[in-house]
Amino acid sequence: MSSITVFTVTDSPRGEELGRLFQEHYGLVFRTAYSVTGSVEDAEDVLQNVFASLLRRELPPELHKNPRAYFYRAAFNLSLNTVRYRKRHPSASGERLLLSEVRAADTLHDEELEARLREAIAELHPTSAEILILKYVHHRSLAEIAKLLGTTRSTVAVSLFRSRAKLKKRIRSEWEKKS
Repeated sequence: MSSITVFTVTDSPRGEELGRLFQEHYGLVFRTAYSVTGSVEDAEDVLQNVFASLLRRELPPELHKNPRAYFYRAAFNLSLNTVRYRKRHPSASGERLLLSEVRAADTLHDEELEARLREAIAELHPTSAEILILKYVHHRSLAEIAKLLGTTRSTVAVSLFRSRAKLKKRIRSEWEKKS
């Protein structure tokens, strides 16, 4: 992580609580955001936005029930929005320039494949994308994912199977276009 500074607010009880929550969960928020966006800068923006939004409003009840799940989901959703925004606004990201240079050279590099994979994941239903990230980035078991999302293990397994099939199909079609 680059320059993450300590989150401080006023000396009020709410400010102290937010500071404590930041210290306990900023790593989870950053890692989740980075795993979805693939960018340190975007991950830092997501981290800042998650905690800044808590400053502007009343703390939600689900934050008190399960802070880890709350922060994971907040980071995941904001990160997914960031990836979608970059896809809709290519000029807002220097990655698009790099991608066009790679296409011009007619070679497929790991970075391009990662960018395409992130875009494909962003097109999945948010819950399906979340399951993929939890499984393959955070290395959670199907049972852990089911518990975190409040569903059954079999639902998670089916979603994972279908999402992988969609991603394989998309990647295969990308390769066929290149050939």
